[in-house]
Amino acid sequence: MSNGYSKDLERWMPRLIAVWRASRGKGDGPEGRLTPQEVKEVGAGVRQLSMGLTRERQLAGARYMDDPKLLGAYLLFYWPVSYAQARQVLGELPNRPRQVLDLGSGPGPVAFAALDAGGKEVTAADRSKAALNLARALATEAGEALATREWDPTKKAAVLPEGQYDLITMGHVINELYGTGDSATTPRAALLEAALAKVKRGGSLLVMEPALRETSRGLLHVRDAMVARGYAVRAPCMYRGACPALVKETDWCHAERPWPMPRVVEELARAASLHKEALKMSYLVLAPKGEEWPEPPPGRLFRIVSEPLEGKGRHRYIGCGPEGRVGLAMQERHRNEKNERFLQLHRGDVIAVTETEPKGDGLALSDVSEVRMVAPAGKGVPPPPPKEDAPTNPGTSPSPGAPS
Repeated sequence: MSNGYSKDLERWMPRLIAVWRASRGKGDGPEGRLTPQEVKEVGAGVRQLSMGLTRERQLAGARYMDDPKLLGAYLLFYWPVSYAQARQVLGELPNRPRQVLDLGSGPGPVAFAALDAGGKEVTAADRSKAALNLARALATEAGEALATREWDPTKKAAVLPEGQYDLITMGHVINELYGTGDSATTPRAALLEAALAKVKRGGSLLVMEPALRETSRGLLHVRDAMVARGYAVRAPCMYRGACPALVKETDWCHAERPWPMPRVVEELARAASLHKEALKMSYLVLAPKGEEWPEPPPGRLFRIVSEPLEGKGRHRYIGCGPEGRVGLAMQERHRNEKNERFLQLHRGDVIAVTETEPKGDGLALSDVSEVRMVAPAGKGVPPPPPKEDAPTNPGTSPSPGAPS
């Protein structure tokens, strides 16, 4: 699977290294790559961040970006990851945003992803002055115009930056706010509702979270709270009810995409004993109040929400679509030119299927089934074709421009 941002990401890597060295007062070193000593030093910070944010999670909500060592590790490792994640999800927006607000921006990976995806007026807002300083330094290094604002969501009187926006983004933010468990859902939903009040009609609020079970399920609970308040989901959900992935405690829902891992990220992952072969994240794109859910194109649609679950002579996935979350399976012996696409699906692909029958805990495809790709992972589901206006009186002449 290809993507359109790999060259953009490669251009950012030398800038990230240059800004990191300048922040330490050390401008010497090979351009675009780290020395072995730098890899060892930064790798230790990456491992500390990983342990603190994905395992014990003692750093979640802490002011770790005010620590120069951890901020540097974030800049060289997690910045490229978050940038690539954002570029993937931005590809699913229905409109290209002009005015963008990135809340909880840190040193700006999502903000710069929005700029590279076509945003014209982008504001990065964060509580860490050190992180905003790096974002401004990166903007200078890249010759980009980036506005910055201080914003601390942990303060009781926290006020969102003024203005109305085509897109507001929150990358890996809400999982670090308001504690853990069910009690965090209500204040998180209230924050998203306040942000959506600043989104223009036709615009979106994009929320990205880590793909951990705890953080993914936390986002799904917030998703359900927003749906209950009358908000529509633009992506990735096509199911309009309560999220079926929350029925079982062992289930959660996340995206997974291949990506062109930069050499520096690969070296740091190795030094920190981490694995980053694929991008994994949970995400949610919400529409402002009063807008309807997107109308899907015709067909029986499912988004693939699992990796391939292959068995002996059988291919299986979990799909989620307008009718809910179900298993989809096909025996290898039923493969033909109409359904062979089923054997090559990726998590996030949206497909249309025909001629299925209930079997076990899902649906079975057979040699009469057809499988059509509606939207590959990372691309928005297209709207249905416009309906042709039926003439009110069959005996009248067609309107101008109508086929005769």
